[in-house]
Amino acid sequence: MKLRLEWLALSLVSSTALAQTVPVSDGAADAKARATEAKMTDEERFQLLHGIMPIAFPGTPPLPRADLKPTAGWIPGVPRLGIPDLYETDASLGVTNPLQLRKGDHSTALPSGLSLAATWSPEIAFRGGVVAGNETRQKGFNILLAGGVNLARDPRNGRNFEYLGEDPLLAGRLAGASIRGIQSQRVVSTIKHFALNDQETLRNTIDARIDEKAFRESDLLAFELAIADGKPGSVMCAYNRVNGDYACGNDFLLNQVLKRDWGYAGWVMSDWGAVHDVGFFAKGLDQQSGAQLDKQVFFDKPLRAEVTAGRVPMERVRESVRRILRSLYAVGADAPLAEGPIDEAAHAVAARGAAAAGIVLLKNDGDILPLTQAKTVAVIGGHADIGVLSGGGSSQVTPKGAVTILPLGGRGVMGAWARQLYMPSSPQRALAAALPGAKVDYDSGYDLAAATAFAKQSDVAIVFATAWSSEGNDFSMTLPEGQDALIAAVAAANPNTIVVLETGNPVKMPWLDKVKAVVEAWYPGQEGGAAIADVLTGKVNPSGRLPITFPADEAQLPRTDIPGWGKPEGSADTVTYAEGAAIGYRWHAAKGTKPLFAFGHGLSYTRFEQSGLQLRGGAQPVATVTVRNIGARAGTDVVQLYLTRRAETDLQRLAGFARVELAPGESRTITIPIEPKLLADWTPEGWRSPAGTYRFAVAPSAAAAGITADIRLPERRLGR
Repeated sequence: MKLRLEWLALSLVSSTALAQTVPVSDGAADAKARATEAKMTDEERFQLLHGIMPIAFPGTPPLPRADLKPTAGWIPGVPRLGIPDLYETDASLGVTNPLQLRKGDHSTALPSGLSLAATWSPEIAFRGGVVAGNETRQKGFNILLAGGVNLARDPRNGRNFEYLGEDPLLAGRLAGASIRGIQSQRVVSTIKHFALNDQETLRNTIDARIDEKAFRESDLLAFELAIADGKPGSVMCAYNRVNGDYACGNDFLLNQVLKRDWGYAGWVMSDWGAVHDVGFFAKGLDQQSGAQLDKQVFFDKPLRAEVTAGRVPMERVRESVRRILRSLYAVGADAPLAEGPIDEAAHAVAARGAAAAGIVLLKNDGDILPLTQAKTVAVIGGHADIGVLSGGGSSQVTPKGAVTILPLGGRGVMGAWARQLYMPSSPQRALAAALPGAKVDYDSGYDLAAATAFAKQSDVAIVFATAWSSEGNDFSMTLPEGQDALIAAVAAANPNTIVVLETGNPVKMPWLDKVKAVVEAWYPGQEGGAAIADVLTGKVNPSGRLPITFPADEAQLPRTDIPGWGKPEGSADTVTYAEGAAIGYRWHAAKGTKPLFAFGHGLSYTRFEQSGLQLRGGAQPVATVTVRNIGARAGTDVVQLYLTRRAETDLQRLAGFARVELAPGESRTITIPIEPKLLADWTPEGWRSPAGTYRFAVAPSAAAAGITADIRLPERRLGR
């Protein structure tokens, strides 16, 4: 009997959580918002336009109420009109507990964003959103600061682990599904960080420069697709500048693109500490978040003065209020705040299934995996006896039993912010339980001689290599703390060496030719050790595919050095995205370079065959392809459809994708919708796809050959 763990996990998310969906039509939400706003006083209107972080930081004004719950954000409601307090919590990977101020408060820690993206599954993204949204609501919050969708322009970005990879279609589809899941629980989800917040170095001051065509076809497209699918109640603007203006005071981004071109109906909130001037309100920002972190509460007295002086119309204030209210009403987030029970067991099973589905088998020489014959297994390094690593910063979730290995900022506030937190799911213990007939022992790897001697005595050696990433910093592609040397030494001592990576980004692998297998587990969340064991032992057939290219080294990147690296915080600098929309695999295709591992790559314990690719045009173009499992194990294939040529021009764009689960010998014909904007270019008049012959390929990665088919399509204009 085959065990389909990831789908079992999805089915076990609590029925209570799913029952909380409150569908409200956009028209009804708009009408209710207009009616409520008309009854408000000006005082009540202005109080919705700015919030605080309800934490008593040194040097900040005292909190307005003693009973405020420590969390990311709070805005007082209007009880007489049924508007609850707005309680905001981070983030995409679950409900956080900032600085551990809510004593004893733990949450389900979901796998990282890159792990989710590696599933290539909107269904898994939706269910993860349900888990996060349910815990948000049950813990007494009604806004989740989720929806990170910044594209991975640089594989060294410290927040890549929170996001969904380098491709706008994949990132947009998964973000949209996650947002839908969150908002099904009567919780408003954000989408963030709008836009081009693609490096952490000098993130508060860096000016990201890009031409409009490239911008619309890459970073903005990911947001556009996610907003259309997920309808997030709020958009959080970014810290950085975009083409000269701060993102939170950028008329082009907020008014032109978001509100006019896309017709976005929700509200724009700032990131915490990202407001520099009251003029940001006129540029499209609706709400100042964490206002005590800015120089002043610009959206209170200064904004009132602007209205009184006639420089800002009062109608603009009323519009912002209506945007906030309609987003609450649209998802039922105006329901009274109350804490309730959480089905932790079901959420843990969902987290385990999602983690297993996101694990990518990069290399498997001689089919050394799954482990079936080994009697002695040496587990080395990565604190695999304790748990699995997580990323740092505002997205870090603390489950029960988590262990802090190193508080990098000391024992104070920074130590609670920048800490290497290990999730309480030990890969070593999970492997020992999964392999009852084998001896599975652990060595820290700190002593190279001891580690190699240990490895030499074992049938198989598994090195767990970790690389920590965190908000606020960018990181090297080199594994830290001499782990490359450890892997090379262990591989020299034992020819059956397997490497399991727990990273937030791609890393270089100078030892790749010396090891038998490589597994990318990302930051797999609170059930990560068990999920890793499931894959290594064959309980789960790996189905993850890379959502981000692994370059061979920095020389393959558009910028070998990170702009601003080494400069003091607050320095002015510029990053020019001359690569335009050619991010990741598109960059490698344009330059003809071969990465270490290509976007979309991922192996399985079975084999798949694709055939019969057919294309159909129309308002919604589609592709059909037959997939057959020609191996001996049940498994899941990820069918990737690329546009490779259009009207005599070579391209490389992911145009559609689908997961398909097949028993041995089973075949299935699947239909893949093709996103029309991926066939088009941005022009000053809007999206336009030229008449001509379009070639598509179904391939196992962006760099692999596949089966192709052509279709002739007429010119098409999609508007703005």
